[in-house]
Amino acid sequence: MVHQGSNQADSKILIADDNIQNCELLDVYLADEGYEILVAHDGSETLEKVDECAPDLILLDIMMPKLSGYEVCQKLRENERTRDIPILMVTALNEQGDIEKAVRAGCDDFLSKPVNRLELQTRVRSLLRVRHLSSELDRALAYIAEVEKSHSEGLDVSNANKTNAE
Repeated sequence: MVHQGSNQADSKILIADDNIQNCELLDVYLADEGYEILVAHDGSETLEKVDECAPDLILLDIMMPKLSGYEVCQKLRENERTRDIPILMVTALNEQGDIEKAVRAGCDDFLSKPVNRLELQTRVRSLLRVRHLSSELDRALAYIAEVEKSHSEGLDVSNANKTNAE
């Protein structure tokens, strides 16, 4: 499902929920935002889709077959390639202990079902903004490191030429 639309249209969002109606509802709520929507229906499939598609954000249900949302979240945080993908837990569980367990597992935010459309859209935009700013910062830091390395190598060559000339 690809929806063309407003800003951040190149962002990929993975919806992971074993309930097809929940996936469809979240997709409809995000349809006008212009995101590419991917869907997984259990914990194992979620990990496979993350590996295949590298989403910019994951909307993750807690109660899923094969692996729970907690387990998926922990595995993603343990993997260097996936640890920085924002995870928004979207679940019917809303006891304080559930929220604490989700945070300990590594989720970035928590949204209780039934989901409010505006709240979902706002949190998704916010998490994607942080994700994209973090990516820009990483690129800028890599560029600065490259420039500094080139500059220091240039100084080394320059100093070697001065030493040879003397």
